[in-house]
Amino acid sequence: MSETRPTPTRRLPTAGRPVPGSTYRLQLGADLTLDDAAARVPYLASLGVTHVYLSPILRAAPGSTHGYDVVDHDEIAPELGGLPALRRLATVAHDAGLGLVLDIVPNHMAVPTPVWHNRALWSVLAEGSDSPYAAWFDVDWSAGDGAVLMPVLGDRIGAVLGRDELALDEVEIPGEGTRTVLRYHDHVFPVRPGTESLALAELVERQHYRLAYWRVADEELNYRRFFDVGTLLAIRVEDPVVFDATHALVLSLLADGTIDGLRIDHPDGLADPAGYLARLREASGGAWVVVEKILEGTETLPPDWETAGSTGYEALWRIQETFVDPGGAAVLGAVMHRLTGDTSDAFPAMAEQAKREIVDGPLYAEVHRLTSLAADICRDDLRLRDHTWRALEDCLIELLVAFDRYRAYVVPGEPVHPESLEVMQTAATHARARLSAERGATMDVVVDLLLGREVGSAGRTRGARRDELIVRFQQTCGAVMAKGVEDTAFYRWTHLTGLCEVGGAPEQFALTPTDLSAWAAQVQVSAPLGMTTLSTHDTKRGEDTRARLGVLSELPREWSALVDDLRAASAPYRSALLDGRTEYLLWQTLAGTWTDEGPIAEDRLVEYLTKAIREAKNRTTWTAPDEPYESAVLDAARQALVDPTVSELFSGWELRTRAAVRAATLGTKLVQLTLPGIPDVYQGSEVPNPVLVDPDNRRPVPLEPLVARLARLDDGAGPRDLADEKLLVTSRALRLRRSAPEAFVGPDSGFLPLAHSSGHSLTYARTVEGHARVAVVATRLAAAVDRLGGWADHTVALPDGDWHDVLTDRPVTGGVVDVGPLLDRLPVALLVRAEG
Repeated sequence: MSETRPTPTRRLPTAGRPVPGSTYRLQLGADLTLDDAAARVPYLASLGVTHVYLSPILRAAPGSTHGYDVVDHDEIAPELGGLPALRRLATVAHDAGLGLVLDIVPNHMAVPTPVWHNRALWSVLAEGSDSPYAAWFDVDWSAGDGAVLMPVLGDRIGAVLGRDELALDEVEIPGEGTRTVLRYHDHVFPVRPGTESLALAELVERQHYRLAYWRVADEELNYRRFFDVGTLLAIRVEDPVVFDATHALVLSLLADGTIDGLRIDHPDGLADPAGYLARLREASGGAWVVVEKILEGTETLPPDWETAGSTGYEALWRIQETFVDPGGAAVLGAVMHRLTGDTSDAFPAMAEQAKREIVDGPLYAEVHRLTSLAADICRDDLRLRDHTWRALEDCLIELLVAFDRYRAYVVPGEPVHPESLEVMQTAATHARARLSAERGATMDVVVDLLLGREVGSAGRTRGARRDELIVRFQQTCGAVMAKGVEDTAFYRWTHLTGLCEVGGAPEQFALTPTDLSAWAAQVQVSAPLGMTTLSTHDTKRGEDTRARLGVLSELPREWSALVDDLRAASAPYRSALLDGRTEYLLWQTLAGTWTDEGPIAEDRLVEYLTKAIREAKNRTTWTAPDEPYESAVLDAARQALVDPTVSELFSGWELRTRAAVRAATLGTKLVQLTLPGIPDVYQGSEVPNPVLVDPDNRRPVPLEPLVARLARLDDGAGPRDLADEKLLVTSRALRLRRSAPEAFVGPDSGFLPLAHSSGHSLTYARTVEGHARVAVVATRLAAAVDRLGGWADHTVALPDGDWHDVLTDRPVTGGVVDVGPLLDRLPVALLVRAEG
């Protein structure tokens, strides 16, 4: 039962500020402008959402497909229609009773081509540390001879000069007129006044930036970037001036009611996430704000963060794993071992190895900077001087690899929270086990420095370099986790690929309904207005793809036999270059995307596999593609798609699993829409849409078929297929949330697990002042139910009274109810207490 403790005020918007009941995410771009979004409002209002959730809308780099590469915080992207189009969308939405939520990016700006599109960065490159924007960017002006590294060259600078690829040019710069620039193909850079007549080599050396070979960025970098993306330059929103300048437009849109709330992209990249959120709360008047925070395992949001909650990845993996059969783990592990050689308990070691590769490769520049800071601190303190560069680097690397989450949230000059202390000490214990005993004393020094403790000469706890070391280590932790685990290990692990999701815990494999209910009850108290989700623009697979993959766990022996048959059929065209991990990824990808209409389109499969194998970095990478290997992988995939035997095998599998897929698809959706939190429906996911990682999941979603399908259901037609059923479940759950907000987002709403006799049913109620108002019943592991001959005499204990199932439009009497008759039409039920 929900606890009676009050929700922390930090998790609640200021009284009177709008709170969404649900959101619908739109991916804006050239094919979906703000006016196009306005045209979708009538459908979204009919669907039942309360808020339209917009991807970033500020001016982005030329050709941006996502909006996260912002170049101007003062302008709505002209490609989307600009501010007038946003005003039109707001008017249409408000007239339909909907609000707007906006995704914003405080952590970084783009290094566009050409750079002058980012006026602030152009000024810094032109004037160096004297630029009025110099404080905007997280640049170490003491490194690189005070020149900002611009790693854009396709070869080393000497070779580029030798081939005369650099030249002076005259171009028209908006707002500046005609200007002399230094050109490198499509790249243009400002020329420092007074250097125009110098010899080219000397001119290049005299600029406030250093042109360099693009590979240099992995080893020498004097600015902080977004993970390892050199074209995304971090900005210093911890500076109040920078915060005010970069948030003025967004805050004005909140103030005048154009938008109601914000989603904050990657706050872990900021120097002080808690400080940023506190400033944002004050500046926004306590608006509803959620954060894209990856919570690892049992980690919870830092208690001092002023936010309603996260964007819901911790809900995503928990819901999904509740619909995975733990009994399938061993057999699926055996299949993985047979194809790949990986054992079922190998994921932690795989993740550690991947993090080591990232630390030693793409993020070495960040590690080098940390080591430099630590070495400078030790060099300047007689009592620390004998801790060598190499010893410090060894300790920092092992700590980064040992960290099991994105950061520990130590703030210079502030007391260390007990949880942060525990996280740091646990990582240090693991790190010490990987080091020689002689490194122990250095590890003690490093940990003390990272915790802001007195170490070395008496009284030394603060200082610019000590503070910077603390902050940069926190920021680097997140990059190592994201690139090492999310973007490398998750593409290598094939036990059940659907578990390898952003924020996921694939080593957990499965959860029970009790596990999910316990977590939901805790969330109802700690962050009832945070988001829940099943699909986002960043998920590695859409919810329907993962639902199909989850069924593998329900029929593991049948899947094992199918894999053997697929391997036999494909043997003639499977090259010896095709490794077991990638082959098994191919078969699971086809299983996750094969519908009654057949397989995924070839171009989508090829694009996905290319990205997946390059992210895995086993044999090929983005920066060093192995063409023979990639050809072997893609040729095998193409031939599998047209192989009649493979088609027959997967068509048979799709038919065999259809009922289980139906139950998982509808069950996960209904649960996500009714658990504590604000549910987001990602564009197109209101009907089955088995998509893969971006850009596949960001493809345009046709509107007219959805409008027609919903209208048909609203006219009284029964659902004809799974698409109708999922749309029915989604629309009825959303409409119920909108008509009875007190049961879902009201201050007296609650969550109450309901007793049931079968582990294959998931049951709970949403309450108001402790009284059940809504009840949910969902089938989990339908294949097992079928194998057992149906529900037999299993029951669920509904609260007494009269109920109405809004999905099947029929009455249900409370009490101990047989599950079979309740779920005879759909594998889920959504019950509302009858009036009176």
